[in-house]
Amino acid sequence: MNIVVIGIGLIGGSFAKDIKRLRPASVIHGIDTNEEHLEAAAALGLIDEKATYEALSEAEMVIVSIPVDVLMGELPKILDAVNDDCVVFDGGSTKSLICKALDDHPKRRNYLACHPIAGTEFSGPKAALEGLYEGKTNIICEVEKTAFKLQEKTLELFQEMGMRIRYMSPEAHDKHIAYVSHLSHISSFMLGKTVIEKEKNERDIFDMAGSGFESTVRLAKSSPAMWTPIFEQNKVNVIETLEEYIGNLEAFKALLIKDDYEGIYKEMDNTNKIKEILNGIPFRKKE
Repeated sequence: MNIVVIGIGLIGGSFAKDIKRLRPASVIHGIDTNEEHLEAAAALGLIDEKATYEALSEAEMVIVSIPVDVLMGELPKILDAVNDDCVVFDGGSTKSLICKALDDHPKRRNYLACHPIAGTEFSGPKAALEGLYEGKTNIICEVEKTAFKLQEKTLELFQEMGMRIRYMSPEAHDKHIAYVSHLSHISSFMLGKTVIEKEKNERDIFDMAGSGFESTVRLAKSSPAMWTPIFEQNKVNVIETLEEYIGNLEAFKALLIKDDYEGIYKEMDNTNKIKEILNGIPFRKKE
């Protein structure tokens, strides 16, 4: 299979790694605005050769993994360039604006709107991981707008990679992902900011930071260039989740002020039920 990967970072590079393992006869062309990323991807064997958009006309599959604000402008150009038998899918963390932007495109049938819920806090081709997507959920939006034979081609690959498929509207995707992903990143960034500001006056604070702090603040190492456009595109849902989250923090603070430790215990005990929810998710693996 002739495949083009646009954006050779963690997400695109991990797709390339799995395709190399599962379909070794495939030829992978890499496109990236960062020349160092292309060089590293070639050296790591993620891609067979560097390419430009001219390669899109011969592609059978195009995987697009670039920041969501760039996606808005590039996806129409990519669809313009591909042939009728080529499927184009992305890994963007927002879906509503992207799907709306492509709604009237003459080659909308060639596009499959995807969001694989997988990743780490690292970026670039060196962060690519074999098996990253095994057991992970891949959200697909507006599947009915993609040509059936192109759906089949893509879903077959996802199945080989061990991904779980969920179908959702773009609006539902953006609302739900604001809670389980976008809010988590904001919390992590702001916790890191709080500790950094405090550390200016208390140098010992990081010596006391244990695994709990490290795991909670892990996402603060994520790329601001990727996450700022995500927050912009999903602004309404992110604000809603922040208001609820801040309300819970204020309520917890009020319990402390009132010395209501029974109330604090009940809050934490009720929230402990999240263990049952997470343990019930099939194929869940540690990232």
